[in-house]
Amino acid sequence: MGSFFYKHFSRRLNTPCRLQKRDGVRLSRNEIGDLGERIACDHLRAAGGKVLYRNYRGPKGGEVDIVLRDDDTLAFVEVKTRTRRGYGRPLDAVDASKQELIERGANSWLHLLGHRDMPWRFDVVEIILEDGELPEVTVVRNAF
Repeated sequence: MGSFFYKHFSRRLNTPCRLQKRDGVRLSRNEIGDLGERIACDHLRAAGGKVLYRNYRGPKGGEVDIVLRDDDTLAFVEVKTRTRRGYGRPLDAVDASKQELIERGANSWLHLLGHRDMPWRFDVVEIILEDGELPEVTVVRNAF
């Protein structure tokens, strides 16, 4: 599926958010995080990226939410999802210890490739989900 499809027909990108299940129970924190990651993947695909992997866990404890191929660059993407705006930017939650965890995961992925001779970067995708509103997605390239 091409970027046109994701941009124009992705239900997650083009439908107001529902933060509760059909039975009215509010989505759990993990379910909201997973929804944010799926929205981020759709948004990144709509921008022409290719999602290579979701929720990569390195053998030595590193983790990366999304491994993305963006033209000739490999992007290691952290997704931060919020359901309210009152807590500051989601990017602010990617502190030094979180960055270290992501870097460890990225190093593990690069080790699997067997080389580091391609450009790569660290991105953060901020997702704001408010009930009844379209998701707000902001991509911060080269975040750290």
